[in-house]
Amino acid sequence: MIFYLAIAATTTGLAVFVRTVPESWENGYGYGQVSRQQACNGLCLFSIFAILFAVSACRLNVGNDYAKYVEFMHLIACDAYSYVPTEAGFNALVTILYELSGSENFLLVFAVFAFFTLWFFLKAMYVQSDSFGWSFFLFMTFGFYFSTFNTVRYYFALALALYSIQYVLKGEWGKFILIVLLGSGFHKSLLVVVPLYFLASLAWKKWQLGLMALFCTTFFFLQDFYLKAVVFLYPSYEDTEYLEGGVSWFNILRCLGVLVFSMRYYKQAIEGSKRNRFYFFCNLGALALYTCCSFLPIITRIGYYLNVTQILLIPAVLVKMEDKRKRRFWEAALFLAAAGYFALYLLRAGNDGIRVLPYQTFMFHDMVPILSDVN
Repeated sequence: MIFYLAIAATTTGLAVFVRTVPESWENGYGYGQVSRQQACNGLCLFSIFAILFAVSACRLNVGNDYAKYVEFMHLIACDAYSYVPTEAGFNALVTILYELSGSENFLLVFAVFAFFTLWFFLKAMYVQSDSFGWSFFLFMTFGFYFSTFNTVRYYFALALALYSIQYVLKGEWGKFILIVLLGSGFHKSLLVVVPLYFLASLAWKKWQLGLMALFCTTFFFLQDFYLKAVVFLYPSYEDTEYLEGGVSWFNILRCLGVLVFSMRYYKQAIEGSKRNRFYFFCNLGALALYTCCSFLPIITRIGYYLNVTQILLIPAVLVKMEDKRKRRFWEAALFLAAAGYFALYLLRAGNDGIRVLPYQTFMFHDMVPILSDVN
Protein backbone atom coordinates (compact mmCIF):
# COMPACT_ATOMS: atom_id res chain seq x y z
CA MET A 1 0.00 0.00 0.00
CA ILE A 2 2.85 2.39 0.85
CA PHE A 3 4.35 1.66 -2.58
CA TYR A 4 1.11 2.66 -4.32
CA LEU A 5 0.84 5.81 -2.21
CA ALA A 6 4.38 6.76 -3.20
CA ILE A 7 3.64 6.17 -6.88
CA ALA A 8 0.47 8.28 -6.70
CA ALA A 9 2.17 11.10 -4.80
CA THR A 10 5.22 11.21 -7.08
CA THR A 11 3.36 11.20 -10.36
CA THR A 12 0.73 13.68 -9.13
CA GLY A 13 3.53 16.00 -8.02
CA LEU A 14 4.95 15.86 -11.54
CA ALA A 15 1.51 16.40 -13.08
CA VAL A 16 1.10 19.72 -11.26
CA PHE A 17 3.85 21.23 -13.44
CA VAL A 18 2.14 20.28 -16.72
CA ARG A 19 0.43 23.17 -18.48
CA THR A 20 -1.31 23.14 -21.84
CA VAL A 21 0.58 25.18 -24.44
CA PRO A 22 -1.52 26.47 -27.38
CA GLU A 23 -0.56 25.02 -30.72
CA SER A 24 -0.65 28.52 -32.20
CA TRP A 25 2.52 29.35 -30.23
CA GLU A 26 1.07 32.62 -29.03
CA ASN A 27 4.06 33.23 -26.77
CA GLY A 28 6.20 34.22 -29.69
CA TYR A 29 8.05 30.97 -30.32
CA GLY A 30 8.49 30.03 -33.93
CA TYR A 31 8.83 26.83 -35.86
CA GLY A 32 11.46 24.51 -34.45
CA GLN A 33 11.66 26.34 -31.13
CA VAL A 34 10.52 24.95 -27.80
CA SER A 35 9.35 27.06 -24.87
CA ARG A 36 10.34 26.33 -21.28
CA GLN A 37 6.79 25.22 -20.53
CA GLN A 38 6.78 22.80 -23.44
CA ALA A 39 10.09 21.35 -22.30
CA CYS A 40 8.72 21.06 -18.76
CA ASN A 41 5.56 19.41 -20.08
CA GLY A 42 7.54 16.90 -22.09
CA LEU A 43 9.86 16.01 -19.22
CA CYS A 44 7.03 15.65 -16.69
CA LEU A 45 4.77 13.66 -19.02
CA PHE A 46 7.62 11.34 -19.98
CA SER A 47 8.51 10.80 -16.32
CA ILE A 48 4.88 10.11 -15.38
CA PHE A 49 4.49 7.67 -18.25
CA ALA A 50 7.79 5.92 -17.49
CA ILE A 51 6.93 5.43 -13.80
CA LEU A 52 3.40 4.17 -14.39
CA PHE A 53 4.42 1.98 -17.31
CA ALA A 54 7.26 0.39 -15.35
CA VAL A 55 4.96 -0.42 -12.42
CA SER A 56 2.33 -1.90 -14.71
CA ALA A 57 4.63 -3.77 -17.08
CA CYS A 58 6.78 -5.34 -14.36
CA ARG A 59 3.90 -6.71 -12.30
CA LEU A 60 3.33 -10.45 -12.01
CA ASN A 61 0.08 -12.08 -10.93
CA VAL A 62 -1.26 -8.70 -9.81
CA GLY A 63 -4.90 -8.29 -10.72
CA ASN A 64 -7.95 -10.43 -10.12
CA ASP A 65 -7.86 -11.99 -13.58
CA TYR A 66 -4.10 -12.05 -14.27
CA ALA A 67 -3.83 -15.85 -14.21
CA LYS A 68 -7.02 -16.17 -16.22
CA TYR A 69 -5.55 -13.97 -18.94
CA VAL A 70 -2.36 -16.05 -18.98
CA GLU A 71 -4.57 -19.12 -19.43
CA PHE A 72 -6.43 -17.46 -22.32
CA MET A 73 -3.14 -16.55 -23.99
CA HIS A 74 -1.93 -20.14 -23.62
CA LEU A 75 -5.11 -21.46 -25.24
CA ILE A 76 -4.74 -18.96 -28.09
CA ALA A 77 -1.17 -20.15 -28.62
CA CYS A 78 -2.53 -23.70 -28.81
CA ASP A 79 -5.17 -22.61 -31.38
CA ALA A 80 -7.92 -23.55 -28.90
CA TYR A 81 -10.00 -20.49 -29.78
CA SER A 82 -13.28 -22.18 -28.89
CA TYR A 83 -12.26 -22.10 -25.22
CA VAL A 84 -11.52 -18.38 -25.02
CA PRO A 85 -14.16 -15.60 -24.91
CA THR A 86 -11.75 -12.88 -26.04
CA GLU A 87 -12.21 -10.81 -29.20
CA ALA A 88 -10.40 -11.24 -32.52
CA GLY A 89 -8.16 -8.21 -32.00
CA PHE A 90 -6.84 -9.54 -28.70
CA ASN A 91 -6.36 -13.02 -30.15
CA ALA A 92 -4.45 -11.65 -33.13
CA LEU A 93 -2.23 -9.45 -30.95
CA VAL A 94 -1.34 -12.38 -28.66
CA THR A 95 -0.54 -14.56 -31.67
CA ILE A 96 1.70 -11.91 -33.25
CA LEU A 97 3.58 -11.11 -30.02
CA TYR A 98 4.09 -14.79 -29.19
CA GLU A 99 5.43 -15.39 -32.71
CA LEU A 100 7.80 -12.42 -32.47
CA SER A 101 9.12 -13.42 -29.06
CA GLY A 102 9.38 -17.09 -29.95
CA SER A 103 7.64 -18.22 -26.77
CA GLU A 104 4.52 -17.71 -24.66
CA ASN A 105 5.72 -14.34 -23.41
CA PHE A 106 2.63 -13.14 -21.53
CA LEU A 107 4.69 -10.42 -19.83
CA LEU A 108 5.19 -8.81 -23.23
CA VAL A 109 1.44 -8.85 -23.91
CA PHE A 110 0.67 -7.18 -20.59
CA ALA A 111 3.41 -4.61 -21.25
CA VAL A 112 1.99 -3.74 -24.68
CA PHE A 113 -1.46 -3.22 -23.21
CA ALA A 114 0.00 -1.11 -20.41
CA PHE A 115 1.88 1.05 -22.93
CA PHE A 116 -1.09 1.91 -25.12
CA THR A 117 -3.62 2.15 -22.29
CA LEU A 118 -1.47 4.69 -20.45
CA TRP A 119 -0.62 6.58 -23.62
CA PHE A 120 -4.28 7.11 -24.56
CA PHE A 121 -5.29 8.04 -21.01
CA LEU A 122 -2.50 10.61 -20.65
CA LYS A 123 -3.01 11.98 -24.15
CA ALA A 124 -6.76 12.34 -23.56
CA MET A 125 -6.21 14.24 -20.31
CA TYR A 126 -3.51 16.49 -21.78
CA VAL A 127 -5.56 17.41 -24.85
CA GLN A 128 -9.01 17.72 -23.26
CA SER A 129 -8.59 18.82 -19.65
CA ASP A 130 -8.63 22.41 -18.40
CA SER A 131 -6.18 21.33 -15.69
CA PHE A 132 -3.99 18.31 -16.36
CA GLY A 133 -2.84 18.28 -12.75
CA TRP A 134 -6.37 17.98 -11.38
CA SER A 135 -7.44 15.43 -14.00
CA PHE A 136 -4.41 13.27 -13.32
CA PHE A 137 -4.91 13.52 -9.55
CA LEU A 138 -8.49 12.28 -9.97
CA PHE A 139 -7.33 9.60 -12.42
CA MET A 140 -5.09 8.21 -9.68
CA THR A 141 -7.30 8.71 -6.62
CA PHE A 142 -10.47 7.40 -8.27
CA GLY A 143 -8.53 4.19 -8.89
CA PHE A 144 -8.56 4.26 -12.69
CA TYR A 145 -4.82 3.64 -13.01
CA PHE A 146 -4.59 0.76 -10.53
CA SER A 147 -7.75 -0.75 -12.00
CA THR A 148 -5.90 -1.14 -15.31
CA PHE A 149 -4.16 -4.09 -13.62
CA ASN A 150 -7.50 -5.89 -14.05
CA THR A 151 -9.31 -6.67 -17.31
CA VAL A 152 -6.57 -5.17 -19.49
CA ARG A 153 -8.75 -5.41 -22.61
CA TYR A 154 -11.52 -3.36 -21.03
CA TYR A 155 -9.29 -0.60 -19.68
CA PHE A 156 -7.60 -0.26 -23.06
CA ALA A 157 -11.11 0.22 -24.50
CA LEU A 158 -11.91 2.72 -21.72
CA ALA A 159 -8.79 4.74 -22.55
CA LEU A 160 -9.84 4.80 -26.21
CA ALA A 161 -13.34 5.91 -25.20
CA LEU A 162 -11.97 8.86 -23.21
CA TYR A 163 -9.62 9.78 -26.06
CA SER A 164 -12.43 9.58 -28.64
CA ILE A 165 -14.59 12.17 -26.86
CA GLN A 166 -12.68 15.01 -28.49
CA TYR A 167 -13.98 13.86 -31.88
CA VAL A 168 -17.57 13.66 -30.62
CA LEU A 169 -17.35 17.26 -29.44
CA LYS A 170 -15.83 18.37 -32.75
CA GLY A 171 -18.53 16.53 -34.70
CA GLU A 172 -15.90 14.37 -36.39
CA TRP A 173 -18.01 11.26 -36.19
CA GLY A 174 -16.00 9.32 -38.76
CA LYS A 175 -12.85 9.42 -36.61
CA PHE A 176 -14.91 8.60 -33.53
CA ILE A 177 -16.51 5.54 -35.14
CA LEU A 178 -13.14 4.38 -36.46
CA ILE A 179 -11.59 4.47 -32.96
CA VAL A 180 -14.61 2.66 -31.48
CA LEU A 181 -14.44 -0.08 -34.12
CA LEU A 182 -10.73 -0.50 -33.47
CA GLY A 183 -11.27 -0.78 -29.73
CA SER A 184 -14.23 -3.13 -30.07
CA GLY A 185 -11.82 -5.65 -31.58
CA PHE A 186 -10.34 -5.91 -28.08
CA HIS A 187 -13.48 -5.42 -25.97
CA LYS A 188 -16.80 -5.30 -27.76
CA SER A 189 -18.51 -3.46 -24.90
CA LEU A 190 -16.92 -0.31 -26.36
CA LEU A 191 -19.66 -0.30 -29.00
CA VAL A 192 -22.12 1.00 -26.40
CA VAL A 193 -20.42 4.41 -26.42
CA VAL A 194 -21.77 5.10 -29.92
CA PRO A 195 -25.39 5.60 -28.76
CA LEU A 196 -24.40 6.75 -25.27
CA TYR A 197 -22.02 9.49 -26.41
CA PHE A 198 -24.43 10.56 -29.14
CA LEU A 199 -27.19 11.00 -26.55
CA ALA A 200 -24.85 12.89 -24.21
CA SER A 201 -23.88 15.26 -27.03
CA LEU A 202 -27.48 16.45 -27.49
CA ALA A 203 -28.78 19.67 -25.92
CA TRP A 204 -31.47 18.05 -23.79
CA LYS A 205 -34.54 20.03 -22.77
CA LYS A 206 -36.31 19.44 -19.46
CA TRP A 207 -39.29 17.67 -21.04
CA GLN A 208 -36.93 15.39 -22.98
CA LEU A 209 -35.11 14.49 -19.78
CA GLY A 210 -38.51 13.70 -18.27
CA LEU A 211 -39.30 11.28 -21.10
CA MET A 212 -35.91 9.63 -20.71
CA ALA A 213 -36.53 9.23 -16.97
CA LEU A 214 -39.87 7.60 -17.83
CA PHE A 215 -38.08 5.20 -20.19
CA CYS A 216 -35.61 4.29 -17.44
CA THR A 217 -38.50 2.96 -15.36
CA THR A 218 -38.87 0.12 -17.90
CA PHE A 219 -35.70 -1.41 -16.48
CA PHE A 220 -37.57 -2.17 -13.27
CA PHE A 221 -40.38 -4.29 -14.81
CA LEU A 222 -38.74 -5.61 -18.02
CA GLN A 223 -35.66 -7.13 -16.40
CA ASP A 224 -36.01 -10.53 -18.11
CA PHE A 225 -36.13 -8.86 -21.54
CA TYR A 226 -32.97 -6.85 -20.90
CA LEU A 227 -31.16 -9.87 -19.46
CA LYS A 228 -31.98 -11.85 -22.62
CA ALA A 229 -30.57 -8.99 -24.68
CA VAL A 230 -27.33 -9.14 -22.69
CA VAL A 231 -27.06 -12.90 -23.17
CA PHE A 232 -27.59 -12.37 -26.91
CA LEU A 233 -24.66 -9.93 -26.97
CA TYR A 234 -22.54 -12.00 -24.56
CA PRO A 235 -23.46 -15.69 -25.09
CA SER A 236 -20.56 -16.79 -22.85
CA TYR A 237 -22.32 -15.17 -19.87
CA GLU A 238 -25.29 -17.56 -20.01
CA ASP A 239 -25.70 -19.64 -16.82
CA THR A 240 -22.61 -18.06 -15.20
CA GLU A 241 -21.98 -15.79 -12.23
CA TYR A 242 -21.45 -12.93 -14.70
CA LEU A 243 -25.23 -12.61 -15.02
CA GLU A 244 -25.47 -11.59 -11.39
CA GLY A 245 -25.94 -7.86 -11.02
CA GLY A 246 -25.49 -5.74 -7.93
CA VAL A 247 -25.82 -2.18 -6.69
CA SER A 248 -22.59 -0.23 -7.04
CA TRP A 249 -22.93 2.13 -4.09
CA PHE A 250 -19.48 3.67 -4.50
CA ASN A 251 -20.22 4.67 -8.10
CA ILE A 252 -23.71 5.95 -7.23
CA LEU A 253 -22.39 8.15 -4.43
CA ARG A 254 -19.52 9.42 -6.58
CA CYS A 255 -21.86 10.32 -9.44
CA LEU A 256 -24.24 12.04 -7.02
CA GLY A 257 -21.41 14.03 -5.46
CA VAL A 258 -20.06 15.18 -8.82
CA LEU A 259 -23.52 16.10 -10.12
CA VAL A 260 -24.45 18.06 -6.98
CA PHE A 261 -21.14 19.92 -7.17
CA SER A 262 -21.68 20.67 -10.87
CA MET A 263 -25.28 21.81 -10.40
CA ARG A 264 -24.15 24.56 -8.02
CA TYR A 265 -22.30 26.13 -10.95
CA TYR A 266 -24.49 24.90 -13.81
CA LYS A 267 -25.20 28.30 -15.38
CA GLN A 268 -21.67 29.52 -14.86
CA ALA A 269 -19.72 26.47 -16.04
CA ILE A 270 -21.99 24.06 -17.91
CA GLU A 271 -25.04 25.60 -19.54
CA GLY A 272 -23.14 27.59 -22.17
CA SER A 273 -20.43 24.98 -22.84
CA LYS A 274 -21.09 22.12 -25.22
CA ARG A 275 -18.10 20.24 -23.86
CA ASN A 276 -18.97 20.59 -20.16
CA ARG A 277 -22.64 19.85 -20.87
CA PHE A 278 -21.53 16.61 -22.54
CA TYR A 279 -19.54 15.61 -19.44
CA PHE A 280 -22.51 16.51 -17.21
CA PHE A 281 -24.97 14.41 -19.20
CA CYS A 282 -22.50 11.50 -19.24
CA ASN A 283 -22.50 11.50 -15.45
CA LEU A 284 -26.26 11.88 -15.30
CA GLY A 285 -26.53 8.86 -17.60
CA ALA A 286 -24.10 6.90 -15.44
CA LEU A 287 -26.21 7.62 -12.36
CA ALA A 288 -29.33 6.42 -14.20
CA LEU A 289 -27.58 3.18 -15.20
CA TYR A 290 -26.25 2.46 -11.72
CA THR A 291 -29.63 3.06 -10.07
CA CYS A 292 -32.02 1.57 -12.64
CA CYS A 293 -29.93 -1.21 -14.19
CA SER A 294 -28.19 -2.73 -11.18
CA PHE A 295 -29.62 -6.13 -12.12
CA LEU A 296 -27.63 -6.17 -15.36
CA PRO A 297 -24.18 -7.77 -15.51
CA ILE A 298 -21.18 -5.59 -16.38
CA ILE A 299 -23.27 -2.48 -15.63
CA THR A 300 -20.27 -1.05 -13.80
CA ARG A 301 -18.16 -1.35 -16.94
CA ILE A 302 -20.79 0.34 -19.08
CA GLY A 303 -21.17 3.07 -16.48
CA TYR A 304 -17.41 3.67 -16.46
CA TYR A 305 -17.57 4.71 -20.12
CA LEU A 306 -19.71 7.59 -18.87
CA ASN A 307 -18.38 8.49 -15.44
CA VAL A 308 -14.72 8.44 -16.53
CA THR A 309 -15.54 11.98 -17.73
CA GLN A 310 -15.54 13.04 -14.07
CA ILE A 311 -11.79 13.56 -14.31
CA LEU A 312 -12.52 16.19 -16.99
CA LEU A 313 -15.75 17.67 -15.61
CA ILE A 314 -14.48 18.54 -12.13
CA PRO A 315 -11.48 20.62 -13.36
CA ALA A 316 -13.72 22.27 -15.97
CA VAL A 317 -16.08 23.50 -13.25
CA LEU A 318 -13.25 24.60 -10.96
CA VAL A 319 -11.61 26.86 -13.56
CA LYS A 320 -14.93 28.61 -14.22
CA MET A 321 -15.28 29.76 -10.61
CA GLU A 322 -14.68 33.51 -10.54
CA ASP A 323 -14.64 33.79 -6.74
CA LYS A 324 -11.12 32.72 -5.69
CA ARG A 325 -12.11 32.04 -2.09
CA LYS A 326 -14.89 29.70 -3.15
CA ARG A 327 -12.58 28.00 -5.63
CA ARG A 328 -9.95 27.40 -2.93
CA PHE A 329 -12.67 26.01 -0.65
CA TRP A 330 -13.89 23.58 -3.32
CA GLU A 331 -10.35 22.60 -4.25
CA ALA A 332 -9.63 21.70 -0.63
CA ALA A 333 -12.95 19.85 -0.26
CA LEU A 334 -12.46 17.91 -3.49
CA PHE A 335 -8.87 17.08 -2.60
CA LEU A 336 -9.94 15.62 0.74
CA ALA A 337 -12.89 13.75 -0.78
CA ALA A 338 -10.73 12.22 -3.54
CA ALA A 339 -7.97 11.34 -1.08
CA GLY A 340 -10.54 9.67 1.17
CA TYR A 341 -11.95 7.73 -1.77
CA PHE A 342 -8.42 6.60 -2.67
CA ALA A 343 -7.80 5.46 0.91
CA LEU A 344 -10.98 3.36 0.81
CA TYR A 345 -9.92 1.92 -2.55
CA LEU A 346 -6.52 0.89 -1.19
CA LEU A 347 -8.11 -0.70 1.89
CA ARG A 348 -10.16 -2.90 -0.45
CA ALA A 349 -7.40 -3.39 -3.04
CA GLY A 350 -6.49 -6.85 -1.77
CA ASN A 351 -10.06 -8.16 -1.85
CA ASP A 352 -11.37 -10.70 -4.35
CA GLY A 353 -12.61 -8.92 -7.44
CA ILE A 354 -9.85 -6.32 -7.24
CA ARG A 355 -6.66 -7.98 -5.92
CA VAL A 356 -4.11 -5.39 -7.00
CA LEU A 357 -2.38 -5.89 -3.64
CA PRO A 358 0.09 -7.22 -2.75
CA TYR A 359 2.25 -5.92 -5.56
CA GLN A 360 4.57 -8.51 -7.08
CA THR A 361 7.08 -8.32 -9.91
CA PHE A 362 8.58 -10.93 -12.20
CA MET A 363 12.02 -9.89 -10.94
CA PHE A 364 11.38 -11.35 -7.47
CA HIS A 365 8.40 -13.67 -7.81
CA ASP A 366 7.28 -16.67 -9.86
CA MET A 367 4.05 -17.07 -11.76
CA VAL A 368 1.43 -19.24 -10.07
CA PRO A 369 0.29 -22.35 -11.99
CA ILE A 370 -2.52 -21.76 -14.45
CA LEU A 371 -5.41 -24.14 -15.07
CA SER A 372 -3.66 -25.84 -17.98
CA ASP A 373 -0.61 -26.52 -15.80
CA VAL A 374 -2.73 -28.11 -13.07
CA ASN A 375 -4.57 -30.34 -15.51
